[in-house]
Amino acid sequence: MNNPTISFYTLGCRLNQSETAVLERSVETGGFRLVDFTEPADVVVINTCTVTAGGDTDTRRLVHKVNRLNPRARIALIGCQAQMDKGKLLELLNVRWVIGNGRKMELSSILQSTAETDAPQVITPTITRDSFTVPVIGVDHRHRRANLKIQDGCDFFCSFCVIPYARGRARSREFEDILREARGLAAAGHKEVVLTGINVGTYRYKDYTLMDVINALEQIEGLARVRISSIEPTTIPEPLIHKMAGRTKLCRHLHIPLQSGSDTILKTMKRKYSTEEFERFIRMADELVPQICIGTDMIVGFPGETEEAFERSAENLRGWPIDYAHVFSYSRRPMARSGKLPSPDNIPAEVIGRRSRILRDLSSRKRRMFYGSLLGTRQGVLFEEKKKGEWVGLTDNYARVAVKSQSIRINEFREVQLKTVRATMVEGVLA
Repeated sequence: MNNPTISFYTLGCRLNQSETAVLERSVETGGFRLVDFTEPADVVVINTCTVTAGGDTDTRRLVHKVNRLNPRARIALIGCQAQMDKGKLLELLNVRWVIGNGRKMELSSILQSTAETDAPQVITPTITRDSFTVPVIGVDHRHRRANLKIQDGCDFFCSFCVIPYARGRARSREFEDILREARGLAAAGHKEVVLTGINVGTYRYKDYTLMDVINALEQIEGLARVRISSIEPTTIPEPLIHKMAGRTKLCRHLHIPLQSGSDTILKTMKRKYSTEEFERFIRMADELVPQICIGTDMIVGFPGETEEAFERSAENLRGWPIDYAHVFSYSRRPMARSGKLPSPDNIPAEVIGRRSRILRDLSSRKRRMFYGSLLGTRQGVLFEEKKKGEWVGLTDNYARVAVKSQSIRINEFREVQLKTVRATMVEGVLA
């Protein structure tokens, strides 16, 4: 097949997005022609997620959609669900490749070497703990902010989480390889990179740490911002907060998963901190870094979450300096240790739904309060897209800003004075 077409669809986290960007560039150099997922393609690749049961369902839904709209396509399922659930995935119509996380970055060569074989290919080897490199520069043509993978895997084994099994144990990317890709991303026009991984705060390569990565990235010409994606609270070095408080390219934004505001639940979850320790840290960050935005993740309906435990979560979200929360319903996952908890502790779906709505409403109010605290200030905005006659972009402290102007260009930084809070963003004028 000459110049076969290929499309990608990414489920799940920023790390998956980062890897898809690399894979798209890799298959292009390997002789494939990249097309949009909505177009017919010879090969369709779905980068899967298995953090929740919803992620598993999304994979099956997408496979059915591909078979309905593009019945001659051959489908490759790669990533986390492929690593964990290869048997069931092979049963899906037209699935030709199931490739786990240990080899998915070799997708291009695997597709080329097995293109003429009819037998389904299942490639899910054990994931090693070796440091790693990334084969090509993941220039992302869909997004202005580029995801930069620096780490993979996790050693924490929280009781609700299947990631150590799906992604393997913690390992770090070679330091110089990070800088090589970052220079390439900056040369391609990306002005902000988002450091991604499963547990980025545990980055260790030789003597290099996360702080060394950030300091080195700040020296790259053309790179204006360095943002940290989700980071575990016990892995954040205090010098990072002090650096964030000064004149730096490091964005004033931390996304720190709390998961529960109840110490009892945190203990059952096998989290490595107490609510007191978490609160102490975020209050320190809030005091030291002007206008910092602090976000979090929260799980609702974990086995044993009483009404009192939930109220503690709501009360802490309400009273602590947290500016938004991503709320997830607990999902029993194969191999995760919480699956062995007694079934009578499971929370009814209607209770989980009610509690989730309460936290999401709180999150919306907290975000609007944060936006309100920025009114009257001037913020640098990186403009990413034009929607309904307005330019929309992001401040370094994670405020989404809309401006009506004819002089703005895409991927441009402009100084904006913030004027009015909307439901999901702030309206401003060019300063």
